[in-house]
Amino acid sequence: MSRDQGSELTMRGGGMRTRLVSIGLLLTFGAIALKGLTVALNGPVAVSAIAANFEEAPRRADIVDRNGDLLATSVTVYSVFADPRAIGDGDLITNELATVLPDLDVETIAARLSNNERAFAWIERGITPRQRQAVFALGLEGIGFREETRRAYPRGTLAGHVLGYAGADGQGLGGIEYALDDRLTGDQTPLALSIDANVQFSLEAELSAAVGEYDAEAGAGIVMAAQTGEVLGMASWPPLDPHKATDLDAEDPALLDRASGAVYELGSIFKPLTVAGALDAGAIRPSDKFDVREPITIRGRQINDDHPIVGRPTAFEIIADSSNIGTVKIAWQLGSRRQQEFFSTLGLFSRSSIELTGSARPILPESFDDLYSATASYGHGIAVSPIAFASAFASLANAGETVSPTLLLEPERKRNPKRVMAAPTASLVVRMLRQAVLDGTGERAEVGGYRVAGKTGTAEKPIAGGYSEDENICSFAAIFPADSPEYVVLIVLDSPKAGKDRGRTAAWNAAPTTGRVIERIAPILGVEPRFDEPAGSTPRVRSVSDRRGTTL
Repeated sequence: MSRDQGSELTMRGGGMRTRLVSIGLLLTFGAIALKGLTVALNGPVAVSAIAANFEEAPRRADIVDRNGDLLATSVTVYSVFADPRAIGDGDLITNELATVLPDLDVETIAARLSNNERAFAWIERGITPRQRQAVFALGLEGIGFREETRRAYPRGTLAGHVLGYAGADGQGLGGIEYALDDRLTGDQTPLALSIDANVQFSLEAELSAAVGEYDAEAGAGIVMAAQTGEVLGMASWPPLDPHKATDLDAEDPALLDRASGAVYELGSIFKPLTVAGALDAGAIRPSDKFDVREPITIRGRQINDDHPIVGRPTAFEIIADSSNIGTVKIAWQLGSRRQQEFFSTLGLFSRSSIELTGSARPILPESFDDLYSATASYGHGIAVSPIAFASAFASLANAGETVSPTLLLEPERKRNPKRVMAAPTASLVVRMLRQAVLDGTGERAEVGGYRVAGKTGTAEKPIAGGYSEDENICSFAAIFPADSPEYVVLIVLDSPKAGKDRGRTAAWNAAPTTGRVIERIAPILGVEPRFDEPAGSTPRVRSVSDRRGTTL
């Protein structure tokens, strides 16, 4: 072969190789461009595949109050995740993400993204559509998005403990969200609660104001319809924001529902129940008088009255003046066995049947001997939840029948009331409670026109090794209107402090707080004021609204 022919073949071979290299480069760049387009649109193939494998959490039903006002709903949010295997420099990617996600835990996320053995890692859950667009605009490889639903509570902390909260994956974790999780995920019909949002707001506002005014550590409040057992308001302080509940420490006081999940020795608000049990059993008569001049000593423990009572009081005066000695003597007439049976029938020896799994069991004495029978008669040595006590107390307002408390609005629900005392007994005790407001320790709970009946309760707060000498659990249990009972209100304050012109007993704090609650909610509930009190029983004041911060 000549040199010219060899040169020609060489040139032809070189041209062929050039074309092959060019084609290869074009295919490579084409694949890169295609991958880039895929990443830009959907994230990398691996990330898209991961997203496709997510199991969609069921959408939760709305929760509304008794009037249809929205309390909880589900909204669409986005979550960012990554495939660390498709990410080159985890630190670099994390720093880029932090420019548009200011709350990002940079150190934690960088460690996740730098672990190339992982196929999946969450970056941030529940971001807004605007944040999603900002992350998308970064054009980062290995990053994907998942559309999810999150629980939203449009009224903020309102009824926070009742509603509870749900987790990032849609599971109920507290309150009604947890207790009725199957109902909320299995039926998209809104769940109607018995709560009235306006009553709830009024109750929470006054409870919060009382905690601030009396420098209390915590508090609880309940408003209940006595005939149906429907809870119209149930509050606990400190309040709970369901949006932030999962971020709180397990020991955070805001997580405890003090209305249903805590128990207290509630003090003298037990006295009307002791009197009711004795009257109904025929152990005493309304006209019976009791000698309360001397303290009672049982097994070395002395039982006194806070203030001396002149003469020999009847049960009316014992309730109005809150005599411990008189109540113990009434309990002796009733007898320990019948006392236990009566309290048990009222539901005080078991957890409340309210639809909350955190409903607390009572703390009871190991045995109801003579000492515990005596102290339990006036609310010491026995600790119950506020909702359990409110249910028992409601029997006085419901002509002697108890009804299971409920947070659900179910008009067709069978109430199945249980008679625990005769109707005349209940009516007589309500009259005693009315007298306690007109002429006794409950006078600061009076509300002009709404005929409040009720009882104060001041109990020494249990501490390690005994009871505190300077901290009380203060409570007030009320029924209104007294002449036609419909509603029960219970206020409990933990460790309220004395002030310059006031003491630290319930008469100074829980009683006026209850009055202010009633003054706000009575018009909401359609209770008509009436000012034709019988002669000789004129209330001392027209309204309690002016008492805040006064010396009354």
